[in-house]
Amino acid sequence: MTATVSEVLTPRVIDALVSSANQDGEFGINAGAWTGRVVLVCGEARRELTVRRGVLGTDLDSSADEASADEPVVIEGPAEEWAQLTRAVPPPGYTDVFSAVWSGMTVSPPPHDAQRHLAIRRLVELLRHAVNGTDAAPQVITKPSRHGVHDAAVGRYVHLDIDGVDHRVYYEEAGSGIPLLCQHTAGSDGRQWRHLLEDERVTSRFRVISYDLPFHGKSLPPTGIAWWAQKYRLTRETLMQVPMGLTDALGLDRPAFIGSSVGGMLALDLGRYHPDLFRAVISCEGALHLGTGAREDDPGQVVEMGEDPAVHAASMMAWMAATAPEAYRQETRLGYAQGAPGIFPGDLYYFTVDHDLRGQGHLLNTPECPVYMLTGDYDIATVAASEQTAKEIPGVHFELMTGLGHFPMSEDPERFAAHLLPILDRIAGT
Repeated sequence: MTATVSEVLTPRVIDALVSSANQDGEFGINAGAWTGRVVLVCGEARRELTVRRGVLGTDLDSSADEASADEPVVIEGPAEEWAQLTRAVPPPGYTDVFSAVWSGMTVSPPPHDAQRHLAIRRLVELLRHAVNGTDAAPQVITKPSRHGVHDAAVGRYVHLDIDGVDHRVYYEEAGSGIPLLCQHTAGSDGRQWRHLLEDERVTSRFRVISYDLPFHGKSLPPTGIAWWAQKYRLTRETLMQVPMGLTDALGLDRPAFIGSSVGGMLALDLGRYHPDLFRAVISCEGALHLGTGAREDDPGQVVEMGEDPAVHAASMMAWMAATAPEAYRQETRLGYAQGAPGIFPGDLYYFTVDHDLRGQGHLLNTPECPVYMLTGDYDIATVAASEQTAKEIPGVHFELMTGLGHFPMSEDPERFAAHLLPILDRIAGT
């Protein structure tokens, strides 16, 4: 059922919101340093709330807090946007208030620190629960004890020559059979593929290899260059050398390749420029070109995003499916927060600028190297671009994945497997 404007900000809903927020660990932790006001504006309806060091209230007499109070945060949108945002199961584009900003909601001033971002996001999520009368308690994933049991994946380092410099690259692998190289998203690392490494439906036929790009995860920067004295920026030529170098160093015979986001773009570049080296490429959340994030005054540069990985991580919550398990969504965010400053923005140079196959879709040799594309319908950035790309590549296999976002392999691995396994069947069959 879709909430009406009169149902979103009623006294009953506001009372329920205040009560749940003041019992909610996630909101309390992230709003702990926040003293100020929140103004909720839904059509003609308006409600003001106070935040005093993580405690939400309706008492607007905040004279005692004036010296330390932050600028009021106004969360505003048309009634129809609030109605979509507060549905019990929000549709694509409305996972949280920051994804809804793309379609008409506003948060002013926008948060510039991760804790404020996460506090605002959780506040609106709690409002959704209050509107629908649903349980706002965090949803964990309970499994039987596996104390003392080792995962199948084994990690190692291998030295690769990239741009003429020695790099010590970390990778994990499990299984045997057809090599399957797995590339993570921008700013994160190979842990995003941990579920695939433990899936016997895959490892019984594929040697799954998940690696950390240089400067990511356990792959430290090379000591042969003064990386600390130059701005990190990922280019197509540098990026392609990593899976190609691994193929050579590990003696892989025409591996299959899968990647998401940056990895999804890379899959298409590999299919375009090196179809002889790969038996198939799987592009998740990929496109011939995206462009989002390029500066209008200089298309060769990316809009400055700041250096704080925690801020980038908080923003990634908007790119995931509202139906994905909460524990896996939060785990995906945590991986981003552990990245090094400057790496995520540097990766976006490739993602939005240097990866550009516009007008070249027909040049991907799908008979020699089949191209598969999988894009989640909750991915607020790439759905339209992925669909257009699929129209331009002859022989491509494209699926829009219902109930998945920008990080399908880590946010909801079982739902993702339902789309991936038939593709792996086809690759194994050929």
